[in-house]
Amino acid sequence: MDRWRLITTFGADPGFNMGLDEALLETPESPPTVRFYTWRPDTLSLGYFQKFAEVPGIERAGAVVRRITGGGAIHHVKELTFSLVTAASHPLYACSVGESYARVHAAVARALAEVGVASSLRGGSALESDVAGTGMCFHKSSALDLAWNGRKGVGSAQRRKSGRVLHHGSIKLGSSPLEGAIATVREHAPEVTAESLALVLREAFERELGLTLEAGVPDVEERSEARRRGLRYLDPAFVRKR
Repeated sequence: MDRWRLITTFGADPGFNMGLDEALLETPESPPTVRFYTWRPDTLSLGYFQKFAEVPGIERAGAVVRRITGGGAIHHVKELTFSLVTAASHPLYACSVGESYARVHAAVARALAEVGVASSLRGGSALESDVAGTGMCFHKSSALDLAWNGRKGVGSAQRRKSGRVLHHGSIKLGSSPLEGAIATVREHAPEVTAESLALVLREAFERELGLTLEAGVPDVEERSEARRRGLRYLDPAFVRKR
């Protein structure tokens, strides 16, 4: 049986959120782990290679960090963030990068269907939410993003390093002034919260990806590394490095 640890941290500090994902990626001894988390305060995360000046209105976010993964900026508010960290040799990721995205997003789509949202991979279609010049992740779509109502509602990014893989993504429950007219879960299910969606997503990951998720917490070393690494993500010099 494929047992993974499940770590749930709602309302966590943005530095800790990014520091823990990186610590799990770079600690070979860490077991395969799924995380569900939210952010406090609301946080804008920049893609690792993104230029700070590419995001107009960045000052409107409660905090700003720079992710370890690429892509555009995400405003982490009214959303559920998820991440999976495991060895790159795991069957879920021992395939093409595109196929691994499709597998994870298929499981997310099944969870969304259970709360009344009919989503699908964007494929070759253009989306109404595609907007040039904002630097925002949800204004630039790829074929593997999940969309509904002609707009993007789920985006993911990966980082592979030293034989391990970090895959994290954002599921939008609602929008914000920085993101505007994107797809949101609450358009179809107004009562859904990050906590309630996490329960549904947990079941979908277990069923669709063949995992058994066992609730756990970061160990002492992982927490220490998360805090240490988290300081860098909040460092203005690092955030503005491009």
